[in-house]
Amino acid sequence: MGAQLRVYKRRIRSVTATKKITKAMEMIAASRIVKAQRQVAASTPYATELTRAVTAVATGSTTRHPLTTEAEAPARAAVLLITSDRGLAGGYSSNAIKAAERLTERLRGEGKEVDTYIVGRKGVAYYGFRERKVSQSWTGFTDSPTYADAKQVAAPLIEAVQTETAEGGADELHIVFTEFVSMMTQMPVDNRMLPLSLEKAQEETGTKDQILPLFDFEPSAEDVLDALLPRYVESRIYNALLQSAASEHAARRRAMKSATDNAGELIKSLSRLANAARQAEITQEISEIVGGSSALADATAGSDK
Repeated sequence: MGAQLRVYKRRIRSVTATKKITKAMEMIAASRIVKAQRQVAASTPYATELTRAVTAVATGSTTRHPLTTEAEAPARAAVLLITSDRGLAGGYSSNAIKAAERLTERLRGEGKEVDTYIVGRKGVAYYGFRERKVSQSWTGFTDSPTYADAKQVAAPLIEAVQTETAEGGADELHIVFTEFVSMMTQMPVDNRMLPLSLEKAQEETGTKDQILPLFDFEPSAEDVLDALLPRYVESRIYNALLQSAASEHAARRRAMKSATDNAGELIKSLSRLANAARQAEITQEISEIVGGSSALADATAGSDK
């Protein structure tokens, strides 16, 4: 009985230490969500206005440009997948990876080759373990991305879009990330960044039913689109990185809260078992004392006779 009680006490100490760690991680994630939400709120208007500007140029000109023009027979697509660098965030990374897998299958079903670009160690490890080809990857900044990180990620993607397909370029650019809806809801989504769907862009910017003014472009509409292309891709990737970071912190907070609650329940269960073992030990000791006292009394009575 004593050995069993020591086992319960050791497990209670271990679970209590784990509970302290998960509680601390929950509080850290909760504090980081606020900052991430502010960054998302600050970057979204810029991305929206940039999309509005691109839409205005595209609708006001007849210039064929990779930013707004569909390829006649698209043969290759670039897919950017955003995951996390760290674990302990529930199904955050796995859900994004599953969304990327579904997108890849759909694109290949349409007869397109897919070049995969990955942000985050979890995505890199997933593809590396399965020995799948990755065109380029980036790690180390998923929980707190900057605009410089977005520019670094966007550079090879912009180059791929501007390169002919026969030379290894891409006709389409897709991005898979986790959209931050609320503290309790984060949804993996896949969006096509290029070529830009004017109808979808008008819905996002609220200009679908508006009559846009006529513009004169200097030096030309093509030059304006060339200038807007990198800014558009960078802003979209930056916003996706920020949304993913907020989603990661929210998912980690939820996972750590669940782990903390489960640890508390386990401690209660182990405490009950330890109390039962202690009571059983006390009962056994009392029985031994009573038995010994009775045996001693019987021996004393026998000697008196």
